[in-house]
Amino acid sequence: MIRYLFFDFDGTVYDTVEGITRCVAYAMGKMGGEAPKPSALRCFAGPPLTEQFMLYCGYTREEAEQAVVWFRERYLPIGLYESGPFPGIGELLSALRRGGYRMAVATSKPTELARELLERAGISEYFACVCGSDPTKPDSSKATVLSEAMAAMGAARENSLMIGDTRYDVEGAHQVGIPCVGVGWGYAAEGELEKAGADRLAATMEELKSELL
Repeated sequence: MIRYLFFDFDGTVYDTVEGITRCVAYAMGKMGGEAPKPSALRCFAGPPLTEQFMLYCGYTREEAEQAVVWFRERYLPIGLYESGPFPGIGELLSALRRGGYRMAVATSKPTELARELLERAGISEYFACVCGSDPTKPDSSKATVLSEAMAAMGAARENSLMIGDTRYDVEGAHQVGIPCVGVGWGYAAEGELEKAGADRLAATMEELKSELL
């Protein structure tokens, strides 16, 4: 029986695509390349930045790490706040808590940034734990942060469920041995969640609530 719910952040709880894509375009410009319009950079919302810069831009790891430095130069003072919670997420979280679930965030975003945005939105109370990446550690994969969140919550594989919007959430959940519901209001490309093997799909928050309650 599922008791613990682990939510991705970007694209699942919070709509952060505007700030992220603008900062990616800024970083690409600082790297000396011509950046596409931010609307073409939605694939950067959610995945680990270093790996995504390597995949999308063809950067070496060293170049990608420098691009992340430029990304943060704009993101920390500006881009972080070009975001907001998805409409209806507070009501969903409240209903799930009333339904007896314990909830946590497992995200590739640095922990403190995720906490700050949750507090600004007034929804931090719904999460007993926020586990994100550590910029000082090389391995901040979704599987790593999800394992840390499960340990902090005292959750077991048989009573845990991941909720996320991209293949990284599905893959991370399966790596630690738990199922994943893929949500349809985030940033996945068409067919991405199905191809990744999401255990279930929820197109809307109402559909997710009905599934879980």
